[in-house]
Amino acid sequence: MEAKELLKEHIAKTASLTEEDFNYFFSHFKFQSYKKGQTIISAGDKVDCEYFVVSGCLKAFFINDEIKMYILQFAMPTWWTSDYDALYNQKESTINIDCITNAEVLCLSNADREKLCAAFHEVEHFFRWRTNKGYIASQKRLLSFMNNNVKIRYEELLALYPQLYNLVPKHLIASYLGVSRETLSRLYNS
Repeated sequence: MEAKELLKEHIAKTASLTEEDFNYFFSHFKFQSYKKGQTIISAGDKVDCEYFVVSGCLKAFFINDEIKMYILQFAMPTWWTSDYDALYNQKESTINIDCITNAEVLCLSNADREKLCAAFHEVEHFFRWRTNKGYIASQKRLLSFMNNNVKIRYEELLALYPQLYNLVPKHLIASYLGVSRETLSRLYNS
């Protein structure tokens, strides 16, 4: 599906825009294509965009002082990602985002998002809805970490996003779950 049509279908789930209004909305996005392994945001970068995934799969991750990677998010088509703390607070990025596969994204600058929200109540509603969904997903993930063992977390992840199993290397799924690759191997081989 073409990038414009995918975004149009995505936003239409919560916002009604005329064709003219959607074309104006879409004109604020920049299309970018990335190769597998390519970095989109590195820790320390200035962040001025958020990314709507058109195709492929991205990962947002943090590397601690002991050089251990913690995956915060996988981003597949119709998902949004960025370092939102850096984006909204004009700080340097603390997370990295790179491509697990070849990927195509639409970039929307913070300034353009604010401009579009001011121009269209429907767009503001869409972004508030999307932010709320993201917050709820983060809260559920955190509660799962606090309450469930790794086997249950793994089963929850695959039930919610079955395509991850074939798309994302197992060591990255293990990092997302906060376990070693060996622990994950025991789970999916049992």
